[in-house]
Amino acid sequence: MKIGTKILHTGNEIDPATGAVSIPIYNAATFRQTSVDASGPYDYSRSGNPTRDALEAIIASLEGGVKGFAFSSGMAAISSVFLLFSPGDHLVACEDVYVGAYRVLTKLFSRLGIEATFVDFTDIAKIREAVRPNTRALYLESPSNPLLKITDLRAVSALAKEKGLLCIIDNTFMTPYLQRPIEYGMDIVIHSATKYLGGHSDLIAGLAVAADAKLAAQIKFIQNSFGAVLGPQDSWLLMRGIKTLKARMDMHQKGAARLAEWLQGRPEVKEVFFPGLAGHPGREIHESQADGPGGIVSFRLQTEEMTKIFLSRVRLPVLGVSLGGVESIITYPVTMSHAAMHPDHRKRVGVTGDLVRFSVGIEDPDDLIEDLDSALRQA
Repeated sequence: MKIGTKILHTGNEIDPATGAVSIPIYNAATFRQTSVDASGPYDYSRSGNPTRDALEAIIASLEGGVKGFAFSSGMAAISSVFLLFSPGDHLVACEDVYVGAYRVLTKLFSRLGIEATFVDFTDIAKIREAVRPNTRALYLESPSNPLLKITDLRAVSALAKEKGLLCIIDNTFMTPYLQRPIEYGMDIVIHSATKYLGGHSDLIAGLAVAADAKLAAQIKFIQNSFGAVLGPQDSWLLMRGIKTLKARMDMHQKGAARLAEWLQGRPEVKEVFFPGLAGHPGREIHESQADGPGGIVSFRLQTEEMTKIFLSRVRLPVLGVSLGGVESIITYPVTMSHAAMHPDHRKRVGVTGDLVRFSVGIEDPDDLIEDLDSALRQA
C-alpha cells in the first residue's frame, strides 16, 4: 500500500473486541486479574492500555519500526529516549536543534554527566570530527527548526554504523507521510505529536519508534519506569488526527509552496527558507529522502523593526509557539520558540531578530497572501 492508504489501514484501526471502526477510549487505571498466578495482558495503565497500545502500533507501522511508544509530550519522548544514556556518555547533535532538546541537553542531562556537542549536520566532516571515544549517539532533525537545513540521512546513518553509534531523529516536521527515516538507517524516530500528527492544536503528545527489538525493550523499560505516558483520551484524539494526516499535509504543502514563491518576490523579504524552492540548500538530498517539502516556511525581513511591525499587523495566522495545526501559526523564534537557547548559540545558527517561522495552515492560500501583503505594506 502507498503511505496515504496505509495511514488508514495499518491493521490497528479496528477494535478487536467489538469490531468498532474507532478504537474505544479505555478510561481504566487498573485491570482485574483472573488469579494471582496468571496475569492478563493488562494490569495497570502506566504499563499498558488498549487505547494507547493501538496508537503505538499505528505509529510503529507507519514509521516502519518494530514498536512505538506514546508519551505525555514531545519533550517527554525526547527526554525518555535520552535516558538510554549514562553518566560519561556523549552525544553529537545538530546545532539548529529544537530548543526543547537543546535545553534538556544543556541544562538537565548535563547535570547527570551526559555531554552534548552541537555541530552543523549538513557537513558530515564536522560530525565526524565531533565524535569522541565516549560518543554514544547522533541526534538530528531534517529539515531542522527553524531554518529548514537538510541533513543527508543515508550519510549520517552510515557514519553512525561505522562508529557504532545510535542515530536518533526528530521527524516532527515531515511526519511518516513524507519521510520515514528508518528506511535510511535511523535507529529511533521521535515526534512531537502535538504538531502535524495531532493536527488540531488540541492535545499534547510525543511518540517514539524503535527500529529493532533490543532498543524497543530498553525504551519500554524507561517508559514504564519513568511513567511519562500518554493517557487514553489523548491517545484516541491522536489516532483520530492521524486519520486525516494525508489530506492535511497535502493542503499544508500546497499552501506553503504558494507562500514561499510569493515571499521570494517581495522587496521587504531578504531570504526565504523552504525545501520546495529551487535554490534551497540541500533540496536534492531532501527530495531523495522525503516525499514533499512540508508545511513550514521561514523567512527574514529587511530589518528587525520591520519584522516586529509585520508580526503585529498579520490577522489570520495565530501568533504563537507551536506549529502543525490546521490554522496557520506564525512564530518569532528569537523571543518565542528559541528564547531558551543561549544568545550566542542563537546568533551562531542564524536565529536573529529578522527571522519569522510560518506554519502554513489549510486556509485558502489567496487569503493568507492577502493578509501577509497588507501586513508587509504596513511594515
